Amino acid sequence: MKLKLILSAMLWVLVSLNIEAQIAEPLRDVNKVVDNTYDSLTIAMTARPVPGSSRKEKKPVLFLVGNSTMRNGTLGNGNNGQWGWGYYFQKYFDENKISVENQALGGMSSRTFYTKLWAPVRDAIRPGDWVIISIGHNDNGPYDRGRARASIPGVGKDSLNVTIKETGEKETVYTYGEYMRRYIRETRARGGQAVLMSLTPRDAYDDKTGKIVIKEHSRWLMQVAAEEGVPFIDLNELSGAKLDGYSKWKEKYHFYGDHIHTSAFGAKMNARCAAEGIACSPNPMLIPLQQMMLPLALPIYQVKREAGKPMVWITGDSTVKNEDKNKEGMWGWGAFANMIFDKRKIQWYNAAQAGRSTRTYLNEGRWERVYNSLQPGDFVLIQFGHNDIGSINKEKARGVIASSADTCHVYRNENDGKYELVYSFGWYLKKFIDDVREKGAIPILISLTPRNEWVNHKIERRNDTYGKWYRDIVKETGVDFVDLHNITADWLDKHCGSKEKSSEYFKHDHTHSSMKGAYLNAKNIAKGLRAESCSLAKYLK
Repeated sequence: MKLKLILSAMLWVLVSLNIEAQIAEPLRDVNKVVDNTYDSLTIAMTARPVPGSSRKEKKPVLFLVGNSTMRNGTLGNGNNGQWGWGYYFQKYFDENKISVENQALGGMSSRTFYTKLWAPVRDAIRPGDWVIISIGHNDNGPYDRGRARASIPGVGKDSLNVTIKETGEKETVYTYGEYMRRYIRETRARGGQAVLMSLTPRDAYDDKTGKIVIKEHSRWLMQVAAEEGVPFIDLNELSGAKLDGYSKWKEKYHFYGDHIHTSAFGAKMNARCAAEGIACSPNPMLIPLQQMMLPLALPIYQVKREAGKPMVWITGDSTVKNEDKNKEGMWGWGAFANMIFDKRKIQWYNAAQAGRSTRTYLNEGRWERVYNSLQPGDFVLIQFGHNDIGSINKEKARGVIASSADTCHVYRNENDGKYELVYSFGWYLKKFIDDVREKGAIPILISLTPRNEWVNHKIERRNDTYGKWYRDIVKETGVDFVDLHNITADWLDKHCGSKEKSSEYFKHDHTHSSMKGAYLNAKNIAKGLRAESCSLAKYLK
């Protein structure tokens, strides 16, 4: 009898070892990132919204299930320079019809979210609710120690009983596909509709294709979605295609700190791609959700184009566009575009705005409208500087880092408590240049107008700051450059010689132009275009 028991035990061990031998090795951690959010789970759970708390009356809720690429950091407020796309996703939905609730948490895998966070989310689901599941970046590492968050690769029915070495806790581990099936079935049981969405792309390229890597999770999710009859959105493909269309420099700044977590640029792009994926899906199951979305049309300038004529887009601050109406008031040189450009050959639009720096022109969406309006062969005149050096995180909070270097830093705005990754003056110029070229248009830098400040009978020059930064970017990018700052300064030195005599070219203060001064600057831009043999010169009068 004793021998029988021993043999039986040995047989059980051998069978168990054989079963475990058939279980696939967990995925390798390609992210190489230590995400500490999960380590402060108690704090994170109180920082996240209580599941279902966003519900308005009896309207549906769209729950987001994911990891740090969807909700970054414990608070998800960008204080580390990284953002998850779930933060921006609600802007694509009509809040009067549905609320978007980001239940994601950094560091979670499909397994750990299911075992530690899913139950209260599931219990908050009501008939008519939606659950988007986009998780998997962390489904790697050991099964039974450390973070113990790996799922078994694939979509099979395999399972593995483990004992967590550090805690002694026993757990049954399932395949990635099985966790997806459980999310789907439990959502359905509550009357909700699940949507599977592939992962956000990483900053990693396939050596053979040169394209952004598509992780195997996309294939697994597609298979489970087909088997379970739920919609599938390939976010990895949608966002990856956009990243592939960018310059390598632009692609890089969509990430911050590592190769997986996104900057605000990357998070906004992923959010839009997720929304576009839903809105454009032909799957009839998504029609009710599509009907609760806001229009996805990109903001543009409504300008009637004339066939065969390129457009000159003029960007800048108050020295480019001001009141432009009272002869005795302040004027920007853009108001005199008609005095230098030949309307028989070209059109123009003055998109400048008073009081803006490179940073605020971008943040307010003004640059986006120019970018979306561009067509191949257009020109973009870019002139900033007067408002760029000032307070970065208080007062008007429009300042940038005073440098041409490719650098950035996280700042907390004292006015509203929000965090922002602020870049250098040179970086913003490079972004504008790169964006224009991406659209097949031609960027031209224009240095800032001189101020009516004089030293030793010479007007002030800023060649050791803005002048240097402009020239650094010109050297780095090869962009066309009109040095209006020195062209106008040379003219004022020669024809005025003092602050008093040059005052007729300024209005209100030492920065803003009078009508006469704005016209002078416009003429000097034409002069500079000709002197530099810019391709825009052939469209001048």
